[in-house]
Amino acid sequence: MNDATKAGNGDQDHDQDRGTGVLEAPAKPKLKQPSMYKVVVLNDDYTPMEFVVEVLQMFFGMNREKATQIMLAVHTNGKATCGIYTRDVAETKSAQVNQYSQDNQHPLVSDIEATDDL
Repeated sequence: MNDATKAGNGDQDHDQDRGTGVLEAPAKPKLKQPSMYKVVVLNDDYTPMEFVVEVLQMFFGMNREKATQIMLAVHTNGKATCGIYTRDVAETKSAQVNQYSQDNQHPLVSDIEATDDL
């Protein structure tokens, strides 16, 4: 055998070692949606309604009408959901509301609650 023939045979043996030569795409992992959390504002007897509306507009991007509806729900039901976000965003928004309220000497408090998305 000459060198070309030996090289050719080597390539054939090499091809046989690789199998069919068809690559399978790796299975895509199923990504779980992140858990979602509600930011809720809690009622108190001292925070002016107008301040609650201001907070809802400032931190949750609500227009005046929507903010007023949520404020009235807080007033009548004791609490109301302001938005639903991933945990980090919900915690940040709640902390911003609480800090802003404290800075303005109002006892308004917000908190986060897990949604029931089982």
